[in-house]
Amino acid sequence: MPTMSSHGNVIISFDEVSFAYDENKPILDEASFSVRENSKFTIMGQNGAGKSTIFKLITKDLKPENGQANTSLGASIAIATQVMKPENLEKTVEEFFGQTFDKKIFDLPKRINEVLNIVHLKAPLDKKIKQFSGGQQARLLLAYALIQKPDILLLDEPTNNLDTQGIEHLTAFLMSYPKTCLVISHDANFLNSFTDGVLYLDSFTHKIEQYVGDYYSVLGEIEARIERERAKNAQLRKSIQDRKDKINFFANKGGKMRALASKLRDQVEEAEEDMVDERREDKTINEFTIPSQPEIIGPMVEINSVGVMIDHEPVQKNISPAITVRKRQRLLIKGPNGIGKSTLLQALADGTNEGAVITPDVRVGYYRQDFSGLDFDKTAYQALEEMMPNPFNQEIYATAAMFLLSSEILKNKVGSLSEGQKGLLCYARFVLQKPGLLIMDEPTNHINFRHLPIIAKALDEFEGAIILVSHVPEFVDQIGITQTLDLETL
Repeated sequence: MPTMSSHGNVIISFDEVSFAYDENKPILDEASFSVRENSKFTIMGQNGAGKSTIFKLITKDLKPENGQANTSLGASIAIATQVMKPENLEKTVEEFFGQTFDKKIFDLPKRINEVLNIVHLKAPLDKKIKQFSGGQQARLLLAYALIQKPDILLLDEPTNNLDTQGIEHLTAFLMSYPKTCLVISHDANFLNSFTDGVLYLDSFTHKIEQYVGDYYSVLGEIEARIERERAKNAQLRKSIQDRKDKINFFANKGGKMRALASKLRDQVEEAEEDMVDERREDKTINEFTIPSQPEIIGPMVEINSVGVMIDHEPVQKNISPAITVRKRQRLLIKGPNGIGKSTLLQALADGTNEGAVITPDVRVGYYRQDFSGLDFDKTAYQALEEMMPNPFNQEIYATAAMFLLSSEILKNKVGSLSEGQKGLLCYARFVLQKPGLLIMDEPTNHINFRHLPIIAKALDEFEGAIILVSHVPEFVDQIGITQTLDLETL
């Protein structure tokens, strides 16, 4: 298995790095890898394995307990984070980008417009950051990292808030980017277009394996290795059981037979040591059903008017005839970033848009793309428990297990979960909630691509109503959209 790409000098190296948030939650155990200058690698691993932790070790926000996490002396690093810092909200776009430079940049407006074009966002330079939607702020954060043109560019789920054109712009930029880039993403097509290889973080062994090659080839190589491991273990298990049966038979016979039994025990111990750790990264969630609220009859939602953003100003637009959404109907809301899709969903869920009303007594399951509907200070167990009028311990644990949320994970605060685990927690909450209406704002964000067909199937079979915003056409196509509201054409 190759471990190096054919680029320049090593710019990032982990030498037997160990790190844990606490003794019950190890992330890395003597993990080693190296990345050369000007190469582009994907960090791959199960939700919660610790991919974002690797970034924090590279940026020195975290320190290893043992081992060394090194970057080349003087190498500049920029990371595209997911959440805007509160102190930036009052800044204008120009002030926000200007703070990344130590000295005055005379062509700053030109540079800002260049990186905003990469992330497919139009933004007046005098507009305050707080006036942008959450999705637009995520694009600004991505552009903030890109404008620095660092020696090491760290991108955490950069396509989450990009539409198709935005992904195309970013892909073209990364393909031509002349420096080192590490990416965490679940968008397989995006990754395959520019990466040189994969850093594979195994959440069972807490090691990092390095593969070189395009993304799909590496996935195939990992799958083949997993199958070899499983086949080897199956063969060893059969051999071990055969010898144990013989030990039980010979042990009671005495003399030479007892000596043979002793020899067989040694062989069993040796065979058990030869058992390899099977990868658990490629586990997918179980197929699941979201039960729907049965008693609601007639329209669940009626939309007569909506607010949209035109030239960065809110405008109320009438809809005639009105849109009604009933059981088994799916409404897709479309439009470019910044037009007000997420704002509309939030106003609908909060009951603050007079022109879009949910029928009283309809239970609403709301998937927010930034997970702000979750209480980060509660444990994951409490987040599930609050969805049930009569909480039942066994049902909570069984439902969580379907989404790879173990009893240990449920003890942790929601805020400490990975973004992918937060997403899966939301789906587990829906199962327990039994909603009549699902409002879904980018429901594929942060979710491992292996889980998406299972989630799409559950949504397609949901007996209630769905209102959906998504930039992932392959996902939308699996859900059976019955109506579309394009905010751009109102």
